[in-house]
Amino acid sequence: MKKITKKTYLKWYEDMLFWRKFEDKLAQVYIQQKVRGFLHLYNGQEAILAGALHVMDLEKDKMITAYRNHVQPIGMGVDPKRVMAELYGKKTGTSQGLGGSMHIFSKEHRFYGGHGIVGGQIPLGAGLAFADKYFNTNAVTLCFLGDGAARQGSLHETLNMAVNWKLPVVFCVENNGYAMGTSVKRTSSHEDIWRLGLGYEMPCGPVDAMNPTKVAEALDEAITRARAGNGPTFLDLKTYRYRGHSMSDAQKYRTKDEVEEYQKIDPISQVKSILLDKKYASEDDIKAIDKRVKDKVSECEKFADESDFPDKSVMYDVVYEQEDYPFISHKL
Repeated sequence: MKKITKKTYLKWYEDMLFWRKFEDKLAQVYIQQKVRGFLHLYNGQEAILAGALHVMDLEKDKMITAYRNHVQPIGMGVDPKRVMAELYGKKTGTSQGLGGSMHIFSKEHRFYGGHGIVGGQIPLGAGLAFADKYFNTNAVTLCFLGDGAARQGSLHETLNMAVNWKLPVVFCVENNGYAMGTSVKRTSSHEDIWRLGLGYEMPCGPVDAMNPTKVAEALDEAITRARAGNGPTFLDLKTYRYRGHSMSDAQKYRTKDEVEEYQKIDPISQVKSILLDKKYASEDDIKAIDKRVKDKVSECEKFADESDFPDKSVMYDVVYEQEDYPFISHKL
């Protein structure tokens, strides 16, 4: 695995802080009705993305996930201004404002969504990996899913095919404890989701996903295995989300004490402590990073605010070819 150094911790801190503040801003503008539809935030789960990016080959590896999908494309290289613009429904967004919060996408940066159907991305992730094996690209796909999606039938069908065909894919369950408002222990006779991999004789196991180092170590092993042609891995990334399932979630299913306990092991705070304890950064250095992050978020907000909405005709242009359907008027 690529060595974890002072530079790594500095990058992790700045990246994770930016992702957190970026989504805090989204929560703020959502209340102002600038973001339409649903909004599912990633707060608390940032160590998963930080650890994953450290061990991926960003020149060829792919990523696919569900609808809690705003910061992953940023990590893969998408301009965060375009991500925020997409949530605003603006034409400068990643999909000209037509996808919105739940459907961020960037083929250029090998980020394949952003899927609103629970578990819908699971077979698609295996499909991406199948293509890479077929064309011998030596690339690996990371397929993220939630603990709720782990109860979908499509998961079992996909795991079976992935093992049989030794597909270069890593199935990463972002187990934040709740499928919407239903706790893991209420959906199964056991709480160890990783054990589902045992039925397919697939390498599997739990991971402390509040710690980016632990995530990097586990994913490095899984990616190395996949790239060597030895097939998939099924990981149970045990994490926590500090906000509700979506902005409309009143969170009555958990206590403030529970949230506060997890905040004690907040991944951003953990990395900040390492920076200060090892003297990788001073308090002034931390303040400088905090200011850069704040300014960057403000730039994203300004860009989204000032961008124009797409013309109504775009809704038809991406569905129909005008010459094939001359009866469709673009003069709306």
